[in-house]
Amino acid sequence: MTKYTLDEVNDMYVDVLKEIGNVGSGNAATAIANMVGTRIDMKVPNVKLMDVGKLGSAIGPEEETVIGIFLEVSHDIDGSMMFLLDLESGHYLADKLLMKENVVHEQMEVFDEMELSALKEVGNIITASYLSALASMTNLTILPSVPYICVDMAAAILSVPAIEFGLVGDRALLIETEICADVAIRGYFILMPEQESYYKILSALGLSL
Repeated sequence: MTKYTLDEVNDMYVDVLKEIGNVGSGNAATAIANMVGTRIDMKVPNVKLMDVGKLGSAIGPEEETVIGIFLEVSHDIDGSMMFLLDLESGHYLADKLLMKENVVHEQMEVFDEMELSALKEVGNIITASYLSALASMTNLTILPSVPYICVDMAAAILSVPAIEFGLVGDRALLIETEICADVAIRGYFILMPEQESYYKILSALGLSL
């Protein structure tokens, strides 16, 4: 079995990886715009395959508190995925969905049950949009589980799938997303397939292993 470095894979499939991000973000933007009743544009400045162990440094300070929506994936692909969002962006989206106006959030880490439910739905839509784009390009069936949400330090959130699937030092697909609405929102979609599923994805994209 030929072994390619992640840099080699990224170089060979940069256009395909970007297309996965662009199609997914376009579908997500349309769905979220319909939910919040305002125009939303989503851009994808960065898409790449990388070592799971390097995710922390790629998304920013590991001690920063973020919102994480976590799902498991199954069928043709096994693994986990998540969408990470900063606190300010989370409050903005939750307020829009719940039709709250001019709310001052003194404790940014605090979200009530309704706000968490709204954010879970946003994360569900965004992850489903990216999975659909990946499934279309690979002709693989990828089924997400019910999402879980938590608010914690980025390092703690990223450790959950790494421990769950034993993926430390393995591969992840990282899609950085910029959502342009009334405020700039930045989030990260991360797909962490198990080793066999990682090779399935690359083979389906046309890479002989």
